[in-house]
Amino acid sequence: MEQFCTEILEDLTNNRLVLPTLPEVALKVREVVDDPNTSAADVAKIIVTDTALSVRLIKIANSPLYRGRHPINNVQTALARLGTALVRNLVTSLVMEQIFQATSESLDWRMRKLWEQSTQIAAIAYVLAGQRHKFKPDEALLAGLIHQVGLLPILLRAEDMPELLENEAALDEIMAQLSSPLGKSILESWRFPPELIAVTAEHNDLRRNPKPEPDLVDVVIVAKLQNKLGTIESYKDWHTIPAFAKLGFNTDISVIDLEGDETEVHEIRTMLAT
Repeated sequence: MEQFCTEILEDLTNNRLVLPTLPEVALKVREVVDDPNTSAADVAKIIVTDTALSVRLIKIANSPLYRGRHPINNVQTALARLGTALVRNLVTSLVMEQIFQATSESLDWRMRKLWEQSTQIAAIAYVLAGQRHKFKPDEALLAGLIHQVGLLPILLRAEDMPELLENEAALDEIMAQLSSPLGKSILESWRFPPELIAVTAEHNDLRRNPKPEPDLVDVVIVAKLQNKLGTIESYKDWHTIPAFAKLGFNTDISVIDLEGDETEVHEIRTMLAT
């Protein structure tokens, strides 16, 4: 196990480690939206080159989450309704599943489990952000989706090591040790903003408290713990975790009441499904 960790970190340092790449359509959309000299029409030109993505974006614009008075039937109108900043994050979120695709049967169930867990945490993060009005829900959604992206190079490297894949305890320990530095490197290579890079780098540190104001890492930490309720991994001492107090949640409780938001969580997960 120690040798595995050493080798993968050495490969990362020496730029030999193959990192996941964000689908080109998402990279182009992010680049164009961030360029002040471009327009919504430029963004639309990129999106319409991907028929499946175009259909999904129009469907989202007509969904209960975002719909207006009149139905939308084209990308340009969807952009007008949603706005380019929101579309940038939605496009990234919608194509994210592509990088969680397994290359072999031995990895298939792990990748599916990882993606399903990420979508559930992302949906909860979306709802929490909406409750607190301090964050944009679409940014919290993307933060939830990418927080475990550092696990992908580990699983792909372990694919050729059946003895490691079969050793759950050893693999879990490796993932806990390496996911943060790997995730940070991946998002840096995608040129993501610092607040999202921090999510991959720091979400495992439940005691983190770098500043009084809450950030996206705090949102993801709370969403993760909420998602673990009722499982053997459920964390009991919420009052010891700064993220809860910073987001304004009562630390004496052991569950955040999302009963009224279950429909929204379901709609978000449906939105992310292909």
